[in-house]
Amino acid sequence: MGEHITLTAKDGVKIGAYLARPAGKPKGGIVVIQEIFGVNHHIKAVTDHYAAQGYLAVAPAIYDRVHPNYESGYTQPEVQAGAALRGKCDNAQMMLDIQAAIDEAGKGGKVGIVGYCLGGTMAFAAACKAEGLSAAVGYYGGQIATMADQKPKVPTLLHFGETDHSIPMADVDKIKAARPECESYVYAGAGHGFNCDERGAFNEAARDLALKRTHEFFAKHL
Repeated sequence: MGEHITLTAKDGVKIGAYLARPAGKPKGGIVVIQEIFGVNHHIKAVTDHYAAQGYLAVAPAIYDRVHPNYESGYTQPEVQAGAALRGKCDNAQMMLDIQAAIDEAGKGGKVGIVGYCLGGTMAFAAACKAEGLSAAVGYYGGQIATMADQKPKVPTLLHFGETDHSIPMADVDKIKAARPECESYVYAGAGHGFNCDERGAFNEAARDLALKRTHEFFAKHL
């Protein structure tokens, strides 16, 4: 369904992106932000899903500045490699790339952003800092607690797993206390990465409920 395109950030740097178009006129735009595994098979599938829901969907390759065209699976060595690349990425530069994706998705109408893991953190950051968004959804963003003093400019929905070993419930409680205007949900028995059906942590019940809430959230705000 999708195609590879090139985005140009405000600093002139060009990055890749995966673009999926809806069958008819878009009812809005969705920016999909990757995990530490790049714009891989799963993220492309998520992007295709939002296109099938009627949105112009764009997944920017926010690792391109440090490792162009990076894609991986979910083995432990790949987790370590993805985390190492994350350490080389600059948040401000990633925000420039995300802004370029928001601008592209805006060709479809009002824009929402959804991100997973690293992308969940960056979706929250975009809700606070980016221009042109109307809604934001973050799945298990591990660094959101460190930026909970920042207030999103747009309606924001956050999903967390109850048994996520990388995001303690104390962090979730901190976020809820600091940002009561955000809708925050914790999914019983769900761990980190519960949305991804290609990972061992996949939790179908949590995935389905979070997705239902996300669809309703975007339908309301886009």
